Amino acid sequence: MAKEAPTVAITIDDSGGTGRAISNDVTNWDIDTPRAVQDVTGVDVSSVERLELLGDFSCSLNGVFNDASNLSHAVFKNVATTKALRTSVFVLSGQTLTAECIFTGYSLARAITAELTWAAPGVLAATTSFGWS
Repeated sequence: MAKEAPTVAITIDDSGGTGRAISNDVTNWDIDTPRAVQDVTGVDVSSVERLELLGDFSCSLNGVFNDASNLSHAVFKNVATTKALRTSVFVLSGQTLTAECIFTGYSLARAITAELTWAAPGVLAATTSFGWS
């Protein structure tokens, strides 16, 4: 498929492990899938040598506050008080990225103009695989 600006479907598990579609509450997001590298350059060469190390995943979701049943507030409200791995699924243009995440925060902000928004950063849980399919 050619270049496009597709819509995205985002599903995040609540603390009970039930996936909740929160796409309509999300206003912007980013995901990152970096790979660590180790510099192993010896003094006998004139260019950098590197080894590929572990892969990682992180995401940052931002949205509009919605406390309706099973939507974004219900998903994130107990991030600070409940330990739970959350399956996070991003679907765009027929491509799906799935990762088991630990969400490390849930911040609410009210602007002077009365917008009530949230932010929720997530990171890959220990020893779980992830990837596009």
